[in-house]
Amino acid sequence: MIEPVRVLSVAPSPAFWVAAIAYAAASALLFVVLGGTKRVRTAALVAVGIALAAHGTDIGWRGVQHVHPAESVREALGFLAFILTGGYFIASTRYRLTLGGVVVLPVSLILLLVARLSPAGAAPESLSSLGRIHIVLATVGVGIFALASALSAIYLAEDRALKKKKFDGAAFKDGGAPIEALDRISHRLIWAGFPIFTIALVLGAVWVSRLGESFAHIEYVLAGITWIAFATLLVARQIYGWRGRRAARLTLEGFASALAVLVIYLIRRIAG
Repeated sequence: MIEPVRVLSVAPSPAFWVAAIAYAAASALLFVVLGGTKRVRTAALVAVGIALAAHGTDIGWRGVQHVHPAESVREALGFLAFILTGGYFIASTRYRLTLGGVVVLPVSLILLLVARLSPAGAAPESLSSLGRIHIVLATVGVGIFALASALSAIYLAEDRALKKKKFDGAAFKDGGAPIEALDRISHRLIWAGFPIFTIALVLGAVWVSRLGESFAHIEYVLAGITWIAFATLLVARQIYGWRGRRAARLTLEGFASALAVLVIYLIRRIAG
């Protein structure tokens, strides 16, 4: 593997702590909303907005310190959390996706904490411009897949509630997106993320080949599985009309593979 030569170590900014507290507060408030106390919804969305603004400020502050989202997988995880929150915040302006926030915001908080508080590890000497572009595009692609996966998870939960005729806390009962809209939006997100992830995969392959590395590593195999899963989903939906539970499950499986790639890279960088 790539030989590490320097350590990326930048102390968390004040904005990071504001973002972390706001993420925790927003998650707690959305749980309260989901429990039936709708009057705190506005406060929850304000907390989401504060978390997003503080998170973006933290990314900018680290950029000034010459630590960018493309610098390492660790930084990419923080950027991934920002994409997730931003996507949810935009979607929540149209739909009251309370359940979506309960899913997305704790995940964003965990990703941010891991990105900022885990050991910095070492940066690769050979992280060229091509490598940085690959990391950025891969992060954006996986971020879009993550949003699609969150909607797919909500779809499966709502579908199960419908079948059992239990609507307590359902997103659509709370003025949220109808179950058909969840399926449709998830599909559109996958269409948006797939070409970005494909380009990232091609650039990554070129980068690895220039480094003279083997493609037999597990993370490369999992990245290929991710691409195959989403390609299969798009083709099957177009040709065979895959929708609903089948599409949602395949979306989650594809994202699980992509997330495993990030976890492996992170562990390897910390261990390196």
